[in-house]
Amino acid sequence: MTFSQRAGLWSMQLRSAGRPHIRDAVAELDDLGWRTIWSPGLDGAGALDDVEALLAAAPHSTVVTGVLNIWGQTAPELSARVAAFDSAHGARTVVGLGIGSPAGASASGQDYGNPVESMRRYLDRLGSGISADRLLLGALGPKMVDLAVHRTAGWHPFLVTPEYVHAYRGKVGPGPLIAPHQAVVLDTDPDRARAAARAGIGMFLGFPTYRNNLKRLGFDDADLVPGGSDRLIDALVAHGTADDVERRISAHIDAGADHVAVHVLTAPGSTGLPLAQWRDLAALVK
Repeated sequence: MTFSQRAGLWSMQLRSAGRPHIRDAVAELDDLGWRTIWSPGLDGAGALDDVEALLAAAPHSTVVTGVLNIWGQTAPELSARVAAFDSAHGARTVVGLGIGSPAGASASGQDYGNPVESMRRYLDRLGSGISADRLLLGALGPKMVDLAVHRTAGWHPFLVTPEYVHAYRGKVGPGPLIAPHQAVVLDTDPDRARAAARAGIGMFLGFPTYRNNLKRLGFDDADLVPGGSDRLIDALVAHGTADDVERRISAHIDAGADHVAVHVLTAPGSTGLPLAQWRDLAALVK
């Protein structure tokens, strides 16, 4: 699998895509030239309905779940939905799958078990229902990455740096797709930008999976304080001008990424869609 552009747009705000104002925004993104839209799965509720609405609103774009929790739907249910999307909209859906949490598994009446083995069983149940070149895993560590390399097109790592991409590209070679998430803030004031970054991603820094991965990348307990140190925030979130964002995207691509999922963060308390920022960044993908 390949993406037509080096960057796509990742947005939690495009969930509930059936709402008219969101459909209108997605149609504008399609007109602006964004050709990949990443829709986070979150807890899975309504995620596939949102995919269908995004496909309808953006007729030229690929829609990627980044990522869909496996506990929210069975493998046969997922295969059937994607087949229906293909029939109605063409083969423009890419499914990113994530293992979620033990609480998510328990809420659906399932056993979380060993994360890698649980994901392996889910892929087994998918069988040929969705071809491997249209599957990605939400992976960070070596075991889940290895599963992604051998069973899917590649993986979508969250909260990583170009150094992470460089290290893994050296390990896996040129074939598997690496499509990292990259949070950005379009604000040239460092203090305001870091505040927006902390409001947008700070909560994730308390999750063991992300903490462990960041420690593998060389960050320590002094960086992993609530909200993250300035050093950590600056490494994870590109802030400044559109040119600064472009340089971070280029750093990922130069490190070996195939595609970068750009996540625009806005000031704490901001409401509404960041359409102005999405418009400013559209030039980076043309």
